[in-house]
Amino acid sequence: MAPIGKLYGHPRQPQTKAVRFVSSISGLEIDLPSFEFGVTNKLPEFTQKFPLAKIPAFEDNEGFKLIEGTAIARYVSSLVPDAGLLGRDAKETAQVDQWVHFAETEIYLPVSNIYAGVVAKYLPGFNEEQHKHYKERAERSLKFLEDYLASRPSGLLVTDSLTLADLILAAVVQRAGQTVCGIKEREQVYPHVFAHFAKVTNDERIKHVFGEPGFIDGPLAFKAQ
Repeated sequence: MAPIGKLYGHPRQPQTKAVRFVSSISGLEIDLPSFEFGVTNKLPEFTQKFPLAKIPAFEDNEGFKLIEGTAIARYVSSLVPDAGLLGRDAKETAQVDQWVHFAETEIYLPVSNIYAGVVAKYLPGFNEEQHKHYKERAERSLKFLEDYLASRPSGLLVTDSLTLADLILAAVVQRAGQTVCGIKEREQVYPHVFAHFAKVTNDERIKHVFGEPGFIDGPLAFKAQ
């Protein structure tokens, strides 16, 4: 099968991973051009197509272009409806969208800000109060998710098979395991959340995309810059 288009993105970026998960499960091939953040996405040939220079960015063989990881993943999912990644009816699709939005706004946003402030040092002026706020927000959301998954016999979010929501959540939870969830949190506080992560990431169709999870032993502490 010929590739359906090109995906520009960093291989460790959760949004890029989500698109790759979707394409693998749907049996679609996407070209992954060599990419160097801050270089490739600043080239004129890139910014002419994608003026914001954001990644991931997608262009199909007919010149159709998309930015925003979830939008790209949702579009690719829609190309093979039988894969069931968007649900099997309107209610399941709404649930998929709900959990995708929840994962991105209620978990990924706070944990990625902690990662950017403590590890990557991308947030000038990041302070202890902000760190505390983001950590508490992530913990509240993870507790809600833990309680929900504890009620799911399949261990999955919407149906008994993988959906886009499960794929995006797993990519997001990986970042949580690198910031606010140490060994104790993963094993004792949020065991169902990380059982979900293991279930998704051990799927043979997408296992190769994840690589090592990079989990930490204990939650990241604030460090003054």
